[in-house]
Amino acid sequence: MENGYYLPMQRFLTREILSRQSEPPDKEELEIISFFRHERIKNPILFLGSASCGKVSGASKLHEEILEYLNIYGINGEIHEVGCIGLCSMEPLLDIQIPGKTRVSFAKVNSDNLTDILDGVFNNTIISDFVLGQYRSDFLEPWPHTPFIEELHFFKYQKRLILRNCGIISPGIIEEYIAKDGYRRFIKAIRTYAPEKVCSIIEESGLRGRGGSGYLTGQKWRAALTTADDQKYLICNADESDPGAFMDRAIMESDPHTVIEGMAIAAYAIGASRAILFMREEYKLAKERMQLALQQAKTYGILGEDIFKSGFNLTITIRTAPGAFILGEETALIACLEGKRANPRQKPPYPAQSGFQKKPTVVNNLKTLANIPLIMQNGPLWFRSIGTEESKGTKVFCLTGKTVNTGIIEVAMGTTLKEVIFIIGGGIPENIPFKAVHVGGPLGTALTEDKLDTALDYEGLRKVGANMGSGGLVVIDHNGCMLDLARFYMEFLQHESCGKCIPCREGTRRMTEILTSITKRPANESSHETLERFKGIMQLESLAGVIKETSQCGLGQNASNPVLSILQQFRTEVEEHIFDRNCKAGVCKELRVFFIDTDKCTGCTVCAKKCPTNAIIGTPTNPHFIVENKCIGCGICYETCKFVAIFVK
Repeated sequence: MENGYYLPMQRFLTREILSRQSEPPDKEELEIISFFRHERIKNPILFLGSASCGKVSGASKLHEEILEYLNIYGINGEIHEVGCIGLCSMEPLLDIQIPGKTRVSFAKVNSDNLTDILDGVFNNTIISDFVLGQYRSDFLEPWPHTPFIEELHFFKYQKRLILRNCGIISPGIIEEYIAKDGYRRFIKAIRTYAPEKVCSIIEESGLRGRGGSGYLTGQKWRAALTTADDQKYLICNADESDPGAFMDRAIMESDPHTVIEGMAIAAYAIGASRAILFMREEYKLAKERMQLALQQAKTYGILGEDIFKSGFNLTITIRTAPGAFILGEETALIACLEGKRANPRQKPPYPAQSGFQKKPTVVNNLKTLANIPLIMQNGPLWFRSIGTEESKGTKVFCLTGKTVNTGIIEVAMGTTLKEVIFIIGGGIPENIPFKAVHVGGPLGTALTEDKLDTALDYEGLRKVGANMGSGGLVVIDHNGCMLDLARFYMEFLQHESCGKCIPCREGTRRMTEILTSITKRPANESSHETLERFKGIMQLESLAGVIKETSQCGLGQNASNPVLSILQQFRTEVEEHIFDRNCKAGVCKELRVFFIDTDKCTGCTVCAKKCPTNAIIGTPTNPHFIVENKCIGCGICYETCKFVAIFVK
């Protein structure tokens, strides 16, 4: 099919493909599918990674430069903005497909190498210095001597189901999603299955909630379905608030229609005619793309009244609020949606019986709902074949910290930490020794090298005292400070506590104070203050236990996890901070002591001029010295010195 084929006709035929569930596509419909899958093209297409990670890395500027290049050379090409493929450390990513050839991807594209890359491809040459890999195709000629994307270690050891379309299709073109079997699962469900049957399929699949608790999704749905009421609600919680976690955002920016289809099937299964997508206010791009996708779905008749003459009605709305960690708790989220303070409440009654507006409500994590279309397409037994005995399917993780490859990954349940960090993640940069990996976000646990064979599933992590959380993995090398990490998480949790119950509100505040005292130099501290500081340190573990046992919700009950795990596994490092007032990693600024090597110092005076406390003394052209009592450990002198004359102990 020609690229110039009249677009309204394409959309009409795509709509027909959706409506004819029981019949195979005819020749013309197959051409439409092929067109939107870009299996045969007449003009070049440039796919620019334009999720948040890509835009931050410079994709918007690249878009302008690509347009300029195409105009200068008179090339009739198209630029398609796609989402994030997951390899965020290699952004900006640019894929190019020319007629007859496979789609090839280039990493870390910028103003300096863009022209060379484009010149090469448009002259049938691949510059290997910038290429990431090519996509396999049954219809197109592969580029010689160019690896396939799925052969790269980052992708080879993943099981990309939820992320299958991310970075591949254009999030703003619904036809591309439909061409990859999108929405067919939803239409089939509302036409051929009763809601009870859909609940049974999800129950049989063994799908568990991907928001942290791991509760069986099908059971939650059935509880809402069997609760009689004239109005029910489905809520998709996309308000991920873990520091460094951005999986939900990436999926909404890259494949918004898979979120909508998952929500639509779930709403039908529980008998809800209204659904709410709840996300963070600062997710501007995600909100923009979700709004466009919702409008497109309405235009196609996928949402609205009497959908595809099935008698099912569904309205999906987007609600936003400033991000708050407590909103991961479903009753706090419901309170926020009702315009109340986001405080968790005691259960029962559970939201499935009395939730939003006191109506039966199901709250599912976005990644949970993203699994639904695939289960409906391939069946529950297919889903059960992936993962472990108790943890079925895949899990999306956000891999950050000290690994060569960072970004969003999806692996089968049961994949080990070692495989994720050292194969998919590419190991630690510069061969610096591994120290720990923090699993589960602010409520998670630090695991040491002897735990690297731990399986990433609910049971495997529970055996080593950890939890899945929303899927954050932070890798720390030997240059990292575990006390600083614990203090960071505790400060975050203290700030995010709703304040309703005293153990969490006051306990996290006191633990933050104790950890701060450990990571700072006690300048001008009286003997009484020193005694109080040591008493606080001695009470740290017992205080953590009290908070865990007496807090009302999961935030308080798990708030002490990072501190307890670090006290148990890094006690020597903790004691060095307490008794020696020393941070070997040099991370805790107020414990750093800087010295000047007089043999290397030239007396240039640059460091003295930059010092905010005038702690550096000396005369021009002569070696300088640092007055230790005045030094605050800011490190400005260390960063400023061009002669490597300043070192830290």
